[in-house]
Amino acid sequence: MTQTWTWRYFDAERATVEPMLEQQDTAQQFPSQSDAESWLGEHWRELAAAGVAEVELAEGEEVRYAMPLAVES
Repeated sequence: MTQTWTWRYFDAERATVEPMLEQQDTAQQFPSQSDAESWLGEHWRELAAAGVAEVELAEGEEVRYAMPLAVES
């Protein structure tokens, strides 16, 4: 069975959030880790501006890694 890759989003207190972006579906599923990471690379600034402080990448139900979203000043 092929697993899909998804992002999970958290605020600064580590509460789950569902960010709203103007042109993007943040709940989408990706066919590969590379596709998911490319999408995040294009949209992380918008996510951070929407209140996302940290993301987790999951393959199916298994979390592969988590990382903070930080805008450098």
